[in-house]
Amino acid sequence: MKILHVGSTGLVGKLVLQRLLAQPLVTQVIAPTRRVLGFAHPRLLNPVVDFDALPEDAEWWSVDAVVCTLGTTIKQAGSKDAFRRVDHDYPLHVARLARARGARIYALNSSVGANAGSSIFYSQVKGELEAALTALDYPSLVLAQPGLIDGHREEHRPGEAFALTLSRALRPLLPTKWRPSRAERIADALVEAALHAPPGRTVIGPERLA
Repeated sequence: MKILHVGSTGLVGKLVLQRLLAQPLVTQVIAPTRRVLGFAHPRLLNPVVDFDALPEDAEWWSVDAVVCTLGTTIKQAGSKDAFRRVDHDYPLHVARLARARGARIYALNSSVGANAGSSIFYSQVKGELEAALTALDYPSLVLAQPGLIDGHREEHRPGEAFALTLSRALRPLLPTKWRPSRAERIADALVEAALHAPPGRTVIGPERLA
């Protein structure tokens, strides 16, 4: 089984990549990145790409499944337009190219509250992406919708770090769906979706990722 994984340098993405490469069912993982990954693996293909100008005729688009963990924040991206490009345009373009080459499974790390009609820009963009992916008619589309992601990030996010510290302390008192979503569980859910695809559109809510 060949799997295309985009977003393999982020918190959840790194965990997904590790799990995919450890799976005997996976014959090859194609992980396009802006810069070369810092390791090699006999079943890993790591094309260096510009996501604004993806090589649409590349043979490696012919895969069985796509796992997308691309994502940023408005602060990191620098503007709302740049955020939309990373969190909406890139994942959708990848989905279209892979689907045109026969991919049948698409698993996305989205967000709780994703809603195209939301007044919150972040949630609106996530919801618009989910709607656009649904329209591509993948035989299996899995949307993981985590809440605040609990895991070690290399970059410092002060506001998120404070929220995580507070929510970890309150975890036993919080309803399951309000607890932080563990990065490991998100990665497990996405890999499971790629390997054992449920038919149709499936949403995995934060209560299953806590």
